[in-house]
Amino acid sequence: MSQPKLVLFTFSLFIGLILLAQAPKNFPIPTGNPNQLFFLQRTANINTLVYELNIKNGELVVEEPVHVFWIRYTEGGIHEELNYIQRNFAYGIRSKAVSKDSYELHFVSYKKKIFYLRKSVDNKFHIYTGINSKEMLLRQIYVKVNGGAFWTPNIEYVEFKGVDPATGIEVVERIKI
Repeated sequence: MSQPKLVLFTFSLFIGLILLAQAPKNFPIPTGNPNQLFFLQRTANINTLVYELNIKNGELVVEEPVHVFWIRYTEGGIHEELNYIQRNFAYGIRSKAVSKDSYELHFVSYKKKIFYLRKSVDNKFHIYTGINSKEMLLRQIYVKVNGGAFWTPNIEYVEFKGVDPATGIEVVERIKI
């Protein structure tokens, strides 16, 4: 292998290892909740935010169709509600009814990314959003934080993982915020 090719190969391998090192490793995947829409994890620790359908007495709560809670894996997997600051300034969801069984959603902390809660052909609710310029079923969000302060964290990127509803193929998009 020539010297320039060896340098390029080594550099590519190094960059690949850095990207792998940044991906969440050994983060638990929440399962067993039939109402789970998607979950959010972040750099800080393995505690996970779960976004689920807000069902009361077998019916969707139309005023607040998505319920958010923590799974505190660092505390034995207990479930905990968001506190006031988390609900109103960070991880909470705002919704607006668009039509019957269809809602427009956004995070309280980032209004530019729009999500849609809709009934699908399987007669179940799912969260849809644009991933790589196509509408996909959202499954997971990962937030890479690199320092900053409590009110102004330095968010390096947000990664959205979903599934193409037509093909079933997993899709991923990373955006800088």
